[in-house]
Amino acid sequence: MLRGSVRSVSPLKIRPLASLVRLPINSRNSRAFSVSAPSMESSTLNSLDTFTEEEEMLRESVRRFSTDVVGPKVREMDEKERMDPDIIKGLFEQGLMGIETSTEHGGAESSFTAAIIAIEELAKVDPSVSVMCDVHNTLVNTIVRKYGTKEQQDKWLPQLSESKLGSFCLSEPASGSDAFSLQTRAVKDSNHWIINGSKMWITNSYEAEIFLIFANINPSKGYKGITCFIATKDMGIQIAKKEEKLGIRASSTCTLNFDDLRIPDENIIGGEGKGYKADTKSSQIAIEILNEGRIGIAAQMLGLAQGAFDKVVPYTYTRQQFGQPVGTFQGMAFQIAQAAVEIESARLLTYNAARRKEEGKSFTKEAAMAKYWASVIAQRVSGQAIEWAGGVGFTRETGIEKYWRDSKIGAIYEGTSNIQLQTIAKFIQKEYS
Repeated sequence: MLRGSVRSVSPLKIRPLASLVRLPINSRNSRAFSVSAPSMESSTLNSLDTFTEEEEMLRESVRRFSTDVVGPKVREMDEKERMDPDIIKGLFEQGLMGIETSTEHGGAESSFTAAIIAIEELAKVDPSVSVMCDVHNTLVNTIVRKYGTKEQQDKWLPQLSESKLGSFCLSEPASGSDAFSLQTRAVKDSNHWIINGSKMWITNSYEAEIFLIFANINPSKGYKGITCFIATKDMGIQIAKKEEKLGIRASSTCTLNFDDLRIPDENIIGGEGKGYKADTKSSQIAIEILNEGRIGIAAQMLGLAQGAFDKVVPYTYTRQQFGQPVGTFQGMAFQIAQAAVEIESARLLTYNAARRKEEGKSFTKEAAMAKYWASVIAQRVSGQAIEWAGGVGFTRETGIEKYWRDSKIGAIYEGTSNIQLQTIAKFIQKEYS
């Protein structure tokens, strides 16, 4: 694996997130920036393209980090199927691994939309890096922030903000879309729990040091026995297999085994039997968090589509055939225009869902729509990008084909496209029947 600091990767010195300031808190340096409202009259209705000054500065900062630090390593990481540890270190140094986390716990204390912006910008360059940041922020950090006790937050959030990558462990060999059927068990032993079972398709798991594990403490109660535990790799988490994938190859996806994994009682997050879906909304940990996570995947797919578009369209205006740029022929010009419209539609769905979540409005349907449509558009645009570039688009040298390979996962993880359509259909049925 490559070594050395991120700052040695590129001669350009990358600033931390714009407007972030270091504050001494419990002997730690934390990163913070404000989330001021857009400077518009209160009577003015804002468009979905309206962002705070801090969010715009964040976008520019992440864009520079992606281009100057991540960009030069993309092909090598894809070929080796390994995340460069300097990239992980750089994400922490840039304050991108605790975007919504409070400054008290070493985070930036910014908005959910800010996290979505970061995920989108990273995906324009490398969706593998994007999903690592996404899972860490929208799933792992959010669960500890929303459902952890003060003691748990004080213990785990500073680590997750400053240096230790997190992993979300829900899926199993026989439990994918049907998460109710998970087989991992936890049995009480004095003031500890003994966990046995396995997890599959777990993102970030090869590099992660902190794991959120969902296990059933009382199978007779079905999903009401599912409980969320927080654990560290050194407790005995075993990586059984690292998958070799079609796309997002630098992002680790592993099978994990738990053989008598011993976890302290105080490491239960949100209470016993409250890990998946309970009778009260406040206890729907996995369901509620996955709804948020789907907006993150929508942002990843949106950034991927935009990245492929940005890479190939300039080429179509320089590549000459029959005495004119290929991009100016009506057939291709119309395809490019159509792709631009589709990318914009995915962007509006994604940021609408993000803002609804921030405003405390229902967003489950909107998140499903955004995730579904952004995944469709990512596959369509990245596939067209290969064709627009012709033969060179089919080679690995340009990096265009990688966007298409990476796009395929969008229709699968954090809820397949059919699951998203089923969710949307249920809302429509409820509204009209």
